[in-house]
Amino acid sequence: MDEMLKQQLKEEVAQFRQKAEQFMRGEINIKEFKGFSGGFGSYAQRGKTHLMLRLRMDQGVMSKEKLAFVCDSCRRHDVDLAHITTCQTIQLHHLSVEAVCDIMEKALDVGIVTRGGGGDYPRNVMCSPLSGVERGEYFDVRPYAEAAGAYLISVMNKRRMPRKLKVAFSSSPANATHATFRDLGFVARADGAFDVYCCGGLGNNPKMGVRVASAIAPSRVLYYVEAMIRLFIAYGDYTNRSRARTRYLQDTLGENLKSEFDLKLVEAMALDLDIDVSPQTVNKQGKAGSFDDPRVIPQKQDGLYAVSYHPIGGELSPASLYRIEELIRDIDACEVRIGPDETMYIINLTADEVPAVLKGTDDGARTAFEHSVSCVGASICQVGLRDSNGALQQLVRALRPYEFADGVLPRIHISGCTSSCGTHQSAQIGLQGTVKLVDQKPQPAYVLSAGGCDQQGKETFGKVIGTILESDLIAFFTKLGTTISAAQETYETWIRDHGEEFAALAAEYTR
Repeated sequence: MDEMLKQQLKEEVAQFRQKAEQFMRGEINIKEFKGFSGGFGSYAQRGKTHLMLRLRMDQGVMSKEKLAFVCDSCRRHDVDLAHITTCQTIQLHHLSVEAVCDIMEKALDVGIVTRGGGGDYPRNVMCSPLSGVERGEYFDVRPYAEAAGAYLISVMNKRRMPRKLKVAFSSSPANATHATFRDLGFVARADGAFDVYCCGGLGNNPKMGVRVASAIAPSRVLYYVEAMIRLFIAYGDYTNRSRARTRYLQDTLGENLKSEFDLKLVEAMALDLDIDVSPQTVNKQGKAGSFDDPRVIPQKQDGLYAVSYHPIGGELSPASLYRIEELIRDIDACEVRIGPDETMYIINLTADEVPAVLKGTDDGARTAFEHSVSCVGASICQVGLRDSNGALQQLVRALRPYEFADGVLPRIHISGCTSSCGTHQSAQIGLQGTVKLVDQKPQPAYVLSAGGCDQQGKETFGKVIGTILESDLIAFFTKLGTTISAAQETYETWIRDHGEEFAALAAEYTR
C-alpha cells in the first residue's frame, strides 16, 4: 500500500472516532451514523451499544501476519465473535468505539484496509479462493484481482462511486465468486484471457450480468474497471438510493448498455493502466499422501494439499482463530484463504502437515447441509428482519441426530432480509427473512425459493415457492431429509425426477 494513502487513511480514523462518540451520546441518529460509518467498514449493531468492524482480506487471502493481527486484536479487545462474510472478509463484533478505532488504525500496518468495507464504496475485490493452487483452473487470476483491488482503493476517495461496487474474478467454471452476476466480473478462459461481465447483482431486482467483452488480455483489466466507474457516473441514479446500483443500468440503457460501455472504455484507454504481473509460484515441495477425508484437497502442485474448514454459518469463535494461527505459525509457505461460501482453506501443506491441521479444525461442517451459508442475521444487523445465523445453527443442531448421509440435504443459503448477503437467490434452496401475518398477527418467517445455480453456463436464480414460518423450518427439512434418505439418493439426484413431489412437500409448510 502506498505510504501516503496509508497515512491518509490513518488520519481519517479521528473523524470516525468523533462521529462514533456523537452517536453513542445520542447526538446523531442511527441513519446519520450509518451513512458515515459504513464507508469505514463499521456499523452499529442492533441495540446501539456496540459496533462491528469489517476487515477486508484482499482477494480472500489471509497471510500468517494478517491472521496473527486478527488474533491479537481479539485478545486485546476481548472479542467474543467473528463472522466470515460472503465477500471474503472477516467481521469482528461487539466492539467499543475505542476498540474499533484501535483495530482500524493498526490494521493498516499489516495491509488490512477497513475503508470501503461498507457504505457507498467499492467492496473487497473477490477472487476464487484457491486461485493459484486449484487443480483444473484455467489460470491464476489472483494477481489481476489484487491489481484491481489496489486501483479501486487508490481512487475511491476521489470519485463518486456506485453503491457497493462489487468486482469479482473467477478462475474456473465453478464461478465461486459469482463473477457472471456481479457489478463487474472477470471470468477466466482456457486460452488465458478473460470474458467481462457487468451490471449484475443479487438483492432486490436481481439480474444476471451482461457480457460486454470477450477474450481480453489480463494486462488490460484496469481499463474495464475504469470504464465501469465512468459508466455509472454518467448514467447511474444517484438520487434514489434503492436504485443506485449498477444492475439498474440494464433498465436505464437497455440494449445500448454494451455500446455505452464501449464508449467509456475508449475514454479509459487514454489512461496508462496496463498492468504487468509476475506469476506467483509455490516453491514448496512435498511427497504424495493418501487421504479419504473430503476436507483434504490435492493442489495442482504435486505433493501439496489444502484443508477446508467451514465453521457453521461462518461463525468463528476467537478460540478457533487462535488454534488455526498456532497450527500454521511454523508451517512453511502456509496461508489461509477465505471463500465466498464462508469456508476457510489452509493451503500449501505437505502430506505430513495435513493430519494436525485436520485434527485442529474438526469442529466444523460435516456434510453439504452443514456447509450452508448465512449472513450474520438480525440479532446483530440493524437492517436484518430475521436471525438467519441463529436459524441455521438451530437447524444443524436439530438435524444432526438423524445422521442423514452427506448430500441427502443440500447446502442452503439464508439471508436475514432482501439484501441477499447470504446469497440465497443463487442457491439450490434459499431462505429470505420476512414477516408473515397469521390470524392478523406478525410471525417470524422466511421466503422459500429453490432451483438456483451459480455455476458458469448454468446460472439461474431460484424460484420463489412460498413463505414458511420460522417455527416450521425444522419440520420441513426433517421431512425432506427423511424422504430423500428413504429413496437412497442425494438431493441433487432426487430433485431431477421429483420436482412435483418437492413442490407438494413444500406446500405442506408454505403459506
